[in-house]
Amino acid sequence: MIDEVDVNGLPTRSVSRRTFIKGVIAAGATASTAGTLFRASGGGLFAATALQGTAERLLTLNVNGQQRRVDVLPNETLAMTLRYKLGLTGTKLGCDRAECGACTVLVDGVNHYGCSILTHAVRGRSVTTVEGLQDPETGALSPVQQAVLEGGGFQCAFCAPGFLMSMTALVTSTPSFTRDEAASALSGNLCRCGDYNKILDCAMRAGELARSV
Repeated sequence: MIDEVDVNGLPTRSVSRRTFIKGVIAAGATASTAGTLFRASGGGLFAATALQGTAERLLTLNVNGQQRRVDVLPNETLAMTLRYKLGLTGTKLGCDRAECGACTVLVDGVNHYGCSILTHAVRGRSVTTVEGLQDPETGALSPVQQAVLEGGGFQCAFCAPGFLMSMTALVTSTPSFTRDEAASALSGNLCRCGDYNKILDCAMRAGELARSV
């Protein structure tokens, strides 16, 4: 409480430091007690709001045609979930910032960087990784896999799974395409070995095989 001013016209305090600290402690204790009582009574609107803002961690994901139950953090990327929670290590982590394309997967048939899409965003959607390209019943390779096997389009092959997923999206969405169109469709994937000509050869061969099915 202010009840006087000093010689310079500035206010002075009539409350001692000790009294002030005691007041702060008492106020804190009161607030803590009120919070405890509030939570014990169910929390009302506050509890309901907190519940609505909480992301569910246990999700069921549709991955490669199977329903997979997995515990997912709110900020977890799809690439992390696939590799470290579901054991699908074909999805590579390269740059981890949406530049190299090594983590490319299909979401509802469209190629996406797995490192830059949250796992929670794919709930109710179909996710396909490189492990899901092979026919699960016959074991037959997909046209893209067969083309890469024939052409040997990669050297170290670290980038191969991402390229295969982008090729799959291309041959599925576009029955017939030119080499330039293939180059444009695969431009989001980088090959550290620089083997782009052979990769494009494989893409063109994959288109031929897909059209012959």
